[in-house]
Amino acid sequence: MLKTGKEHLESLRDGRRVYVGRTLVEDVTTHPAFARAAHTISRLYDVKADPANRDVMSYLEDGERHSSYFMRARTRDDLARRSETHKRIADLSHGLLGRSPDYVASFVTGMAISPEVFGDRAEHVTAYWRHLRDNDLYAAHAIVAPQAARDPAFYERANLPIPTLRVVGEDDNGVIVHGMKMLATGAVLANEIWIGNILPLAPENEAESITMAVPCNAPGVSLWSRKPLATTTASEFDGPLSWRYDETDAMVLFDRVHVPWERVFVHNDVPLSRELYFRTPAHAYGNHQSNVRFQSKLQLLVGVASRIARSTGAEQVPAVREKLGRLASQEALLAGLVDGQLWGAEAWGDGHVTYNRRSMYAAMNWCVEHYSEIVDVLRELCGGGSLQFPADWSVLADEELGGVFREFWHTPQLGAVERMKLHRLAWDLVGSEFAGRHQQYEKFYAGAGFIVRGHNFREAPWDRFHGIVDDLLASYTHPADADADGSRS
Repeated sequence: MLKTGKEHLESLRDGRRVYVGRTLVEDVTTHPAFARAAHTISRLYDVKADPANRDVMSYLEDGERHSSYFMRARTRDDLARRSETHKRIADLSHGLLGRSPDYVASFVTGMAISPEVFGDRAEHVTAYWRHLRDNDLYAAHAIVAPQAARDPAFYERANLPIPTLRVVGEDDNGVIVHGMKMLATGAVLANEIWIGNILPLAPENEAESITMAVPCNAPGVSLWSRKPLATTTASEFDGPLSWRYDETDAMVLFDRVHVPWERVFVHNDVPLSRELYFRTPAHAYGNHQSNVRFQSKLQLLVGVASRIARSTGAEQVPAVREKLGRLASQEALLAGLVDGQLWGAEAWGDGHVTYNRRSMYAAMNWCVEHYSEIVDVLRELCGGGSLQFPADWSVLADEELGGVFREFWHTPQLGAVERMKLHRLAWDLVGSEFAGRHQQYEKFYAGAGFIVRGHNFREAPWDRFHGIVDDLLASYTHPADADADGSRS
C-alpha cells in the first residue's frame, strides 16, 4: 500500500519514548522540536502517493502498489525508476534529509535480493522487507557502537558494564538485548529501527554481533535526541532550512529489550554482521540514494552561490565567474557519477541488477572530500554580507525601522527585504547551527574518510590495473638483454 502523510503522522503517535534533555516528549508530531520536520516527512508521503507521481514513485507487485524504493530491480529501467524516486524525494527537501524514508528501505531491499547470505534466517530478512514494503514504513538505522564503548577491555578491567548493545539473554521466543547504538538519525520520525554493525568486530565480541529490527515504540527502547535545531530560530524567514528540515540525530538505548526471533537476522556471527552489507546489494542500493540526495543538495548550493553573487553584481567579476564555473562543473561531475551507476549496472544473483559499485563509492568519496570546500566557496561569496543584517525579521514589523532598513540595505540589484531573505537562506547553509551539523554529517555519514576510501580500494579491479603495467613491462627489456640477443648493434 501507499501510506498518506496523515497516516504517517498518526503512526508516530505510538507511545515512543523520546528525550530532549530531561523532557520526555509526549507527541513528536506536535512538539516544537520535531513537528515541522514531521510535517515535511508527511509531505513526502503525500507526494509519493499522488496519482501524478505513481508511475515513477511506486510500482505494482503481489497485487498491490508499493513505493519504488522497495523494488528489487531486474533491469536498468528498474534501477532508473528507483533513482528518479530518490531524486524526487531529495528535491522536496533539497537533499537536507539524509535519512529520508527511502534510505534504510534501500538497504533492506538490497538484502532481500540475496537473502541466502543470512543462512537459516533468510526468510526473516525477506519477511521483514515485505513488512516494510506492504505497510510503507519508514525505517531508520543505528549500526555503529557508541564511541565510549570501543575499548571493551577498559570496562572489563574496571568491572563496569559495557555500554554498547549486546545480547544478554535469550529464550524460545527471542533474544534480550541491552545497551546503546549510534546514530539513529531520523528515528524520532520513523516507524522502525534497523540495528546492526557496519564496522568490524573482534572475534571475542560475539554478543555484539546482533543484527535485528525493532519498532520505535518497543518496550524498553528510548531515543535520546541531540539538541534540536528547529527551536533555535525565531521564524521560517530567519532560518528557512532549520525551520523545516532538522531530521534529528539520536542515540538509541535498549533497556533489556526482548526481540522476537523473526526480527533477528544475524546472531553470534561476527563476520556476517558486517559483511552482509557487501555480500548483498544493500550498500550499493542504500548509498546510491546518498549520492542522489547529495546531488539535490549541491544544486541548491550552486543556485544560492550564484544568487548571492548576482545580488551585488559580483557575478560580473572574472574571479567570481571562475568560482561559479567551478561549482557548476562539480555539479556536472557528480551528475555524471550518478548516471554512471546506471549505465554501468551490474548483474546480481538470480536475475537482479544493482548500481555500479565503483562509481557509487567514487561518488561517495567525492562528496565526503568536497562538501566543506563547496560550502567555503559559498561562504567567500557571502563575505561579510550575511553579518550585516538586523537580528531578525521583527525590524520589518516596525514602520519607522522598516523604512530605514529598506532605504539603506538595498543594492542596485536587489531590495533590502529580498536580500535579507537570501542571506538568511545562505547562512543556514554556511553559518548556523544547522549548517554546522550538516558539515559534520557530510563528513561522517558514511564513516570516516579512510573507511570510504577503503571501500574504493576493495572494489578496484587491481588485477586489470596490474595487467596493464605487466603487459607494458613485458613489451621491452633492458639494453644488456637486447645486446645479448643481437637485436641492438
